[in-house]
Amino acid sequence: MSHACAPSDPVSELYRSHHGWLYGWLRRKLGCSHQAADLAQDTYLRLLVSGRLPAPEQSRAYLTQIAKGLMVDLHRRRQLEAAYLDALAQLPEPQTPSPETRALVVETLLRIDALLDRLPGPVRETFLLSQFDGLTYGEIAARLSISVATVRKYMLKAALACHAALDDGPVVPASAR
Repeated sequence: MSHACAPSDPVSELYRSHHGWLYGWLRRKLGCSHQAADLAQDTYLRLLVSGRLPAPEQSRAYLTQIAKGLMVDLHRRRQLEAAYLDALAQLPEPQTPSPETRALVVETLLRIDALLDRLPGPVRETFLLSQFDGLTYGEIAARLSISVATVRKYMLKAALACHAALDDGPVVPASAR
């Protein structure tokens, strides 16, 4: 019995045509074949989830753009994990959290980082000055040349966004949009 060839799926065709090239490009950029393989697969997954396919002549540029965003996400994740591990190293042994707790904290930090990246610049800056630099609302208002009422409004907006992000599940980083 003969089997007729099924019509070509555009995503499958894109994968067959460009996966090897994308993997090689990522391997050169990352210096690690395992991470390159993971990010190449994640690139196609992101493409599938978006539901958008590039025009054939734009395929490599489009795949490169997605892959670059994923590399930025990977770099940010590494930076956050390293900062968290450095902070943990300062704790006495009995206070060190379990590996499961560490993983949950890193995931939460990544979600908050992605959320902050999506906030308007003045709201993000107000939140960071308050939470990380320890400035009072009056000091923030003076530094940013805005009113204390505006600082309160921005802080409320940032706090509500953080609360929603932590309740809603994964936050998609700006580089993935």
